[in-house]
Amino acid sequence: MIKPRDPDAEAALEADDIALEVFIHALKLRHGYDFSEYSRASLKRRALELTRKFGVERLGDLIPSTLYEPALVREIVSHLSVPVSSLFRDPEVFLRLREEVLPMLASWPRINIWLAGCAYGEEVYSLAIMLAEAGLTQRSQIYATDFNDYALERAAEGIFNRQNLPEYRRNYMESGGQARLSDYYHARYELMRMRRELLERVVFAHHNLVTDGVFAEAHLIMCRNVLIYFTQPLKDRVLELFADSLVRGGFLVLGNKEALSATSPVADRFELVSATDRIYRLKRDGV
Repeated sequence: MIKPRDPDAEAALEADDIALEVFIHALKLRHGYDFSEYSRASLKRRALELTRKFGVERLGDLIPSTLYEPALVREIVSHLSVPVSSLFRDPEVFLRLREEVLPMLASWPRINIWLAGCAYGEEVYSLAIMLAEAGLTQRSQIYATDFNDYALERAAEGIFNRQNLPEYRRNYMESGGQARLSDYYHARYELMRMRRELLERVVFAHHNLVTDGVFAEAHLIMCRNVLIYFTQPLKDRVLELFADSLVRGGFLVLGNKEALSATSPVADRFELVSATDRIYRLKRDGV
């Protein structure tokens, strides 16, 4: 049975879409945060979550806060941009890195690793633990970047919720962990803090994948579950940025819902290492 058309609901939907565009434009003009090439579906979902969080009725009600309450902007940007993660998330990916990629990285005298879109730092500490267990810490430099300064501060603190420990321990063991995860953190009350030694070879830095260029010459780039929020043209530009940032034979790791498609402008510059784990290698012959 065909449902009758509801003009009021359609008008509300259209109003929200217009409000979203004004909201995005206000963030860019007033504060310099450019979400214009992010996927509208994911942005709208997160913006509507913000209306509930701030206790306002409509998406358009966020616009005055964006323009006139700068103290809230940090929270707004954080909610719009930080993906959910965990220590050793997708442990099979880290197991593949441990068994197949790290031994090849070890052939270089120095290893530069770029974690693009590091969010709250779970992958930073996961990778730092893996490098320590492989004996590669002193030869490695991890550059952990994000455009969200609040996320960078949280990542540098390395404080996570202790209630997630069962998941963290399971992920660590499934990723081929060689010790006890408890060797790498201090726990107190409801929180756990990662050991400061893990940051010995880590630099946290502001970098915006939308607007900034090559950050460093890297042997490994990890950017997982970030590109899914971008439009296709922006994805293509970021993938070109990664290709230009890698040394010959360097590795690129994407998220499990992302892939380097055959139509990508840099597809012919990479060879596939693992389709299931979304690991690619920049060709060494310069093709």
